Amino acid sequence: NTSSLPITGLAQASCRPANFIGLHFFSPVDKMPLVEIICGKETSDETLAKALDYVLQIRKTPIVVNDARGFFTTRVIGTYVNEGLGMLAEGLNAASIEMAAATAGFPVGTLAISDELNLQTMRNIRLATEAALQAEGKKLEKGASDSVIDRMIDEFDRAGKLAGKGFYDYPQGGKKTLWPGLKEAFGAGSKEIPFEDMKERFLFVQSLETVRCMEEGVIEKVADANIGSIMGIGFPAWTGGVVQYINQYGLREFVARAEELAKHYGERFTPPALLIEKAEKGEQFE
Repeated sequence: NTSSLPITGLAQASCRPANFIGLHFFSPVDKMPLVEIICGKETSDETLAKALDYVLQIRKTPIVVNDARGFFTTRVIGTYVNEGLGMLAEGLNAASIEMAAATAGFPVGTLAISDELNLQTMRNIRLATEAALQAEGKKLEKGASDSVIDRMIDEFDRAGKLAGKGFYDYPQGGKKTLWPGLKEAFGAGSKEIPFEDMKERFLFVQSLETVRCMEEGVIEKVADANIGSIMGIGFPAWTGGVVQYINQYGLREFVARAEELAKHYGERFTPPALLIEKAEKGEQFE
């Protein structure tokens, strides 16, 4: 997956790194209106201007982000997918996981998305990222979702839709249905949590990751984050986007709820410093 390859690293192979820029289209290209423009460390303003002109000429909607592994959109949607697979690992009912996503307003559930992406591809991206980070002296922490993917491939030989079987069964000429074996494999349905928590975990985890992206300078404009999340990765339109969701929730209320989720479900819900600072000042993201 090319979104796992930092633009700055690719630009090193060019004798004109100032002219090097990334254009990330979304699948299916003929239907998805968004293009994520990625600036490397040496990308010139002139190159960015040309990229913006080109994207507008082909009647797509551009957002501009700075280079980072996963860029902006892939990094954020990755938290959505991981959250759903993590819920499965916790023993939550698979149908409830997909229903929580749909009720929150997401067009496709996390288990269905994983099947579409292909679990082997997801694992390959993780292994490539691990190797790249290891070369930089860093470590990628393994999460519950990684174990789910590994078991689906290695134990159950269910790599996704392309293989004809993943989290869903895909009968020829029939409608896909959740694999009944999920109950035995992961204890799906052995645990229950409030349905509202499931919905908000999907929403909060992406909004919090977006704030981290803003802290790191990966994305600079609130409008780009909101547009990119709705047009590129299916964040529910009713929210106004990943950042507007925080604004309309109320920053202080959002911080309090995030801390509550962190207490019950893990530190990934811990509010970033930027969010806490704005909440304390009574500000919004603008």
